[in-house]
Amino acid sequence: MAPQNGEKPSSAPAPCTKINRVLLLLRLLAFSATAAATIVMALNKQTKTFVVATIGTTSIKATLTAKFNDTPANVFFVVANGLGSLHNLLMILLDIFGRKLDYKGFRLPGIAILDVLNVVLVSAGVNAAAFMADLAKHGNSHARWDKICDRFGKFCDHGGGALISSFIGLFLMLLICAISIIKLLKPNATTSHINISFP
Repeated sequence: MAPQNGEKPSSAPAPCTKINRVLLLLRLLAFSATAAATIVMALNKQTKTFVVATIGTTSIKATLTAKFNDTPANVFFVVANGLGSLHNLLMILLDIFGRKLDYKGFRLPGIAILDVLNVVLVSAGVNAAAFMADLAKHGNSHARWDKICDRFGKFCDHGGGALISSFIGLFLMLLICAISIIKLLKPNATTSHINISFP
């Protein structure tokens, strides 16, 4: 119907599709999981006092502290999960407030590429930390690497919790990545896409 009195028709915003709501929920869950992994590992620290020798009736004690930053793999784990959390937070804000920020239809391809890079980064961080966690729990007699989880149980428990949270976040980000690629390959009326025309 033609507008009356020269008024322009109002363009109603496109309704949020079901796949967009699912994607937003997955991003919120992935953000929560990676943020929890980052915080738990970054605050992971335990101090214990051990008797290292006994001279007569006098015990010689040593106080040792296990910290996450004693191992570069754990530091990388914190950085990778922190960046993964930041990525998901920015994508959530972009999904809510930035639907109009689409330069020549490159929003969906850009998001898909960033999602893949995010999966690679978090996967590298959590697998590096998992390798060090296995050494901490079982040791390696060939490399003369002693296990520490029998002495620093709380430290290892917190590290294990951070690893579980990060693996959950990684699984969710794999789902996000798959959905982002599906949206890129099968755009609908509510999502912008690149129109390629041939002469």
